[in-house]
Amino acid sequence: MNARIDATKPVVMVVEDEAGLVTLLRYNLEKEGYRVVEAADGEEAMLVAAETTPDLLILDWMLPVMSGLEVCRQLRRRPETRETPIMLLTARGEEGDKVRGLNTGADDYMTKPFSLPELMARVRALLRRRHPAQAKGVLTFEDIAMDLTAHRVSRGGRAIHLGPTEFRMLQYFMQNPGCVFSREELLKAVWGPGIYVESRTVDVHIRRLRKALNLPNEIDPIRTVRAAGYALDTEGEAGVATKELP
Repeated sequence: MNARIDATKPVVMVVEDEAGLVTLLRYNLEKEGYRVVEAADGEEAMLVAAETTPDLLILDWMLPVMSGLEVCRQLRRRPETRETPIMLLTARGEEGDKVRGLNTGADDYMTKPFSLPELMARVRALLRRRHPAQAKGVLTFEDIAMDLTAHRVSRGGRAIHLGPTEFRMLQYFMQNPGCVFSREELLKAVWGPGIYVESRTVDVHIRRLRKALNLPNEIDPIRTVRAAGYALDTEGEAGVATKELP
């Protein structure tokens, strides 16, 4: 029986055509607590990035089909990956190459062969800069606070008791406030890719999350967008039940 993927972990995408290096990076990244997705060439990298929206990319410069530099350039044109940290890996060590890589949109650059501890330290630093509040283990939205380290949630100072799925769902919403997510997107983000769950299961857990978060006459922070999905924002109504998606 396969273990369920923890969908709340940061996703690091490794784009590299050298299988041995991919194995080494995957082992060390997973040991650090990250989820890892892979691509072996530039075209596959664009597809996987669109499907998973990684939190960080480790990108080889010299790739088959499409170069890492072109992948970096195209990812910077996409709104969903415009701010995603990208670390280039390459055998090119000349200063001009480094400048070219950084000017294309890379956030960091390491020359092969590289120090694995240094690479992991740079990964942590890039993720801290991308999600400073999350690095401290605290997420907040209005009067809701989520302590990721202690695994506790409160609203207006009172403790909120959530099941594991509702906790992951609220965490995903709080990491992306105001964004509308379809059932399918929530299934992938909260349950993880490759896990088969009926899409209507999302509605069940949304109801449980609302019940746990809301006292009578409180504004429901979970907004239903008809025929589109759910979002965490401030447009709910006090004391009014929100209709479920059709």
